[in-house]
Amino acid sequence: MSKKPSDTELTPESFTGMTLTKPKHTAAGLPAVFSAVRHIMDEMDPLRATKVMFELNQMGGVDCPGCAWPDPKDHRSKLGEYCENGAKAIAEEATTKKLEPEFFAKNSVEELAAQSDFWIGKRGRIAQPMILDEGATHYRPIHWQDAFETIAKELNALPSPDHAVFYTSGRTSNEAAFLYQLFVRMYGTNNLPDCSNMCHESSGVALSETVGIGKGSVTLEDFYESEVVLVIGQNPGTNHPRMLNALKRANKNGAKIITINPLPETGLIRFKDPQSVGDVLGEGTALTDLFLQVRLNGDVPLMKAILKLLWDKEKSEPQSVFDKDFIESKTEGFTAFIDDLESKDLNELCEASGIAILQIEEAVNILASSKKIIACWAMGLTQHKNGVGNIQEVVNLLLAKGSIGKPGAGTCPVRGHSNVQGDRTMGIWEKPKDSFLDALESSFNFKAPRHHGLDVVDSIKKMHEQQGMVFFAMGGNFLSATPDTSYTAEALRNCILTVQVSTKLNRSHLVTGRRAIILPSLGRSDVDMQASGKQFVSVENSMGVVHSSQGRLKPISTHLLSEPAIVAGLAKATLKDKGNVEWHQVAENYDIIRNMIQATIPGFENYNERVRDPQGFVLPNGARNADFSSIGGKAKFTVNEIPDNKLKQGEFHMTTVRTHDQFNTTIYGLNDRYRGIFNERRVILMNEEDMKDQTLEKGDVVDLWNEHNGIKRCAPRFLVVPYSVLQKCTVTYFPETNVLVPIDSVADKSNTPTSKLVKITIKKVIV
Repeated sequence: MSKKPSDTELTPESFTGMTLTKPKHTAAGLPAVFSAVRHIMDEMDPLRATKVMFELNQMGGVDCPGCAWPDPKDHRSKLGEYCENGAKAIAEEATTKKLEPEFFAKNSVEELAAQSDFWIGKRGRIAQPMILDEGATHYRPIHWQDAFETIAKELNALPSPDHAVFYTSGRTSNEAAFLYQLFVRMYGTNNLPDCSNMCHESSGVALSETVGIGKGSVTLEDFYESEVVLVIGQNPGTNHPRMLNALKRANKNGAKIITINPLPETGLIRFKDPQSVGDVLGEGTALTDLFLQVRLNGDVPLMKAILKLLWDKEKSEPQSVFDKDFIESKTEGFTAFIDDLESKDLNELCEASGIAILQIEEAVNILASSKKIIACWAMGLTQHKNGVGNIQEVVNLLLAKGSIGKPGAGTCPVRGHSNVQGDRTMGIWEKPKDSFLDALESSFNFKAPRHHGLDVVDSIKKMHEQQGMVFFAMGGNFLSATPDTSYTAEALRNCILTVQVSTKLNRSHLVTGRRAIILPSLGRSDVDMQASGKQFVSVENSMGVVHSSQGRLKPISTHLLSEPAIVAGLAKATLKDKGNVEWHQVAENYDIIRNMIQATIPGFENYNERVRDPQGFVLPNGARNADFSSIGGKAKFTVNEIPDNKLKQGEFHMTTVRTHDQFNTTIYGLNDRYRGIFNERRVILMNEEDMKDQTLEKGDVVDLWNEHNGIKRCAPRFLVVPYSVLQKCTVTYFPETNVLVPIDSVADKSNTPTSKLVKITIKKVIV
């Protein structure tokens, strides 16, 4: 029986000294340059920094381990083809600080768990494999082969392979991901949850149903031809700042940008390109032409209001607004879609969206005459109970306008991690298609499991029920990334063994099963030298471009293995002679892995040749060409319900966001510069009228409570910050408030946790 984790072990509650300024109105510029340089110099010497930064995102260079925004084809700045947060990401990975056995001998797991995520992450790279024995208080070193044999012994002793869970983060390369899923399926399970389950799973489901492919349909070049770009539920200025360059270029070419978001975000207001002297010395580029401050989860009523007004224009001037030819030849379900629109009351839609009709009419006037529309979105749409419906309503707009399958138009879900899309392409999925499994069986001489496996939420539940007995994570920080932190911690502690493939220490190393192993891997920036010579890996960006990445830096330790080598070592120890894969050979030469991928996955013909093209290659995408043959030949209009977002007296809606000093669960610093919040993360952003109603003032300490299905959850001790949000809407940072996201509050169809809409009550703490 595992012990119940304390709040202090999961998210230490001490304040760090908050100061507030007015939110910024311009993103990037010289402050971004200074911030990037400071973070880089804090982690490595100038020579090492120069070596990696001038290769970052260059053709044939090091792919940024941060976001998955695509690289430009036509020109890449030699001065710096990266953003501020990309510099922070590479600084974290390429740091020369390292954790050797003496660190773990000196610091117990309990002592480390009492520290903040920021402190833990700043200790440096893990330099050797470590094991936490059952009942032990400290990690100790373990040899690689002993680690593989320990894990293999536990896996092979399980009652069934389905009692093991194999998680994947979005950092893993194509080569490592393919080997990983092949090993797991040869072992006998489809339990392959990944970070997509928690972020863009709703996008994959929504797009697969409506346009036949769960990926975006646009390329980077489409932005330069677009007439309108919709940016919905997304903060590119912090989460993928290089997107601002694409928006700037679209703006210069005449595109209108409509931003739809519960918060005004600096990066979408005005952008100073750090590499443009005119921008740096001047005022920069105003990006957003129209900002619609939508109520939390008010996106479906907003889209319906826009579409209803567009339909009214189309009826008064037939064929002037909607693309009749496209609708008739390429889509189905239009009549039911229109019947639904006509049944809705415009005033009720406006009220539910939180936006006045005059503002909605401004958006309609921009969209009515436009034929090339790109819709971009991120977790602001996906992490709701109706996340799939949110996206399908956006697709309705694109289909009505004929804005898909043509240059300058289409869908653009913006992925948040460097190869999360590639991992899914490689087969990291708990619901594999039969055609994929058939190809694996044919190529590798084994019987693949056919029943669906566990996604993230279902894996946590199984572990909580003591049915998931070995947990293996290929990268990531599972505990901090997942919902319902206390529940997830109990689930992990119910395991016999938890294993983390990691570069740096994080909280998932400190909340473990009875035994725990850390397998330290090479990073994206490290030279990967194998028996056949230097290796490179490949990744797929948000727009389906596959390209290479090759490390340039000497690894900080001789005890690190690459992720493909880790998978191969574990597979050899676990599978023995099962299948026909020579695991030691594939780890020595990644060309062999790419040949395996080529033989199995459509679109990777001549993989080894094409990936060596400096620009990479583009994967097939039917929706990009208005080819919907995978779903019967026609794209689908859908009818989506308006969500019931009613609140009881005293309740608020809460959404979780990142700070500007953060990437996913990695905390780079304690400042949220654009929002004017410094040296503190335990904050809740509130509307000032709501603060008055609750008799709260700036800086007051409050506890945040959620009650769902009879279970009460508390995130204690947060500081109140007045901010420009709509009434009854509040904003907090994750992972500090993930404890409030119920494990059984998930999106319909996609099972994604509802981290963007949590009902809370706020209670003032007397201090």
